Amino acid sequence: MNFEFFHLQIDNSVCLVTFDRPPANALSGAVYREIISLTKHLDDNQEIRCVVFAGASRCKAWNAGADINDFVGLDYEARIERYKLVNDANDRFYNLTKPVVAAIGSHAIGAGMTFAAICDIRVAAQDIYFSMPEIDRGTTSNGGAAFNRLNFPVGKMRELLFTGRHFKTEELADTGFFNYIVPKDQVLKKSLEIATNIAKKSIHALQATKISANAIEVMGKAEGREFAQDYTARLTSSADGQEGILAFLQKRITTYRRE
Repeated sequence: MNFEFFHLQIDNSVCLVTFDRPPANALSGAVYREIISLTKHLDDNQEIRCVVFAGASRCKAWNAGADINDFVGLDYEARIERYKLVNDANDRFYNLTKPVVAAIGSHAIGAGMTFAAICDIRVAAQDIYFSMPEIDRGTTSNGGAAFNRLNFPVGKMRELLFTGRHFKTEELADTGFFNYIVPKDQVLKKSLEIATNIAKKSIHALQATKISANAIEVMGKAEGREFAQDYTARLTSSADGQEGILAFLQKRITTYRRE
């Protein structure tokens, strides 16, 4: 399937998705609509077990956030409609049933930083910046809602929201936002290394784990535990579940089916 703003490359069950919308990888309404189509494609393709989301090197940012051109002349009703589109696209991508590694090789700004937050794992380059500049456009950043699930320190988040200033990767290192901070030329390599390891797992177990982990974030402890355990009970008796158990007992490498 061909996309206007995204290039896809699949290797060893890892799909490298490259966001390519020069000059800055800004998120227009058209991009958000394509994210909805992209998510469905990634979910439907059973060859894919893990996704790496990168930005094209020719663009100024990994993800520059909202395309400000979309806001010229918007009235209240039109702004609410755009929010519905944005929420739909982000929620679908967040609920993608395959793990997503964000290979952040360049800046992540505003809605771009929010997009990084809804990925599962983040690998970021040294000496790039992150910001939530909506305050300088006379608007809000949804109160930083996307970062609550990450236990992002409140004080640091509010400094991002209230100042709109650029924070270098190293300034956010102690927030837990990043899994790894590496030299820029190592970002994609490290991201693909993580994704390749993940892609060796049972696709059914990966999907169940992703769905359960997302569900637990909005459920209470007891309800979330029961939800995840129901998935586990079903998986244990499946072909992949039994293969994982036997491989461990027989001290051999698992041979999961590729569908």
